Amino acid sequence: METLIFLLIVLLGLRLAGALGAKRLTGWPTCAAYALAAMLMLTGTTHFLPDSLADGPAPTHGDLVPMVPPFVPFPDFMVYLTGVLELLGALGLVLTTTRRPAGVGLAALFVALLPANIYAAVSDTPFHGAPASPLLIRIPEQLLYIAVALWAAGLYGRSRAELVDVAVQR
Repeated sequence: METLIFLLIVLLGLRLAGALGAKRLTGWPTCAAYALAAMLMLTGTTHFLPDSLADGPAPTHGDLVPMVPPFVPFPDFMVYLTGVLELLGALGLVLTTTRRPAGVGLAALFVALLPANIYAAVSDTPFHGAPASPLLIRIPEQLLYIAVALWAAGLYGRSRAELVDVAVQR
């Protein structure tokens, strides 16, 4: 839930900066891209934090590994891989030329992470010393991240014909 609050605060702060004259931040999708990138920089780095920092304010690699469902091979590696993908996605969101594919790729990543969120909630896996978030919170939060990634990619507010035209031009 903290990451969602962070995302919303950054999004609103960026949009306020746009309203106050920052030309780059005048559109909601652009602000969503930057806010999601900031959130992913925060969450992606936690995938690499050693357990020696477990008493700190952020979760560590060791906090994330138990979330990986048993049917997923190489849980340690998967946590590192998803961290790399989150960081690459964040980079892709801040670059205008890669924003669309990064947003779509991140939406796909968030869908792929749904089983881990479901498993963590159903198996009551604690996270960074706190009780597991209930499924009724985890699923909507994950769906919101998917929606923000697609919004940042510029896929909302366009007709199907416009999206086809954009795809054909590339």
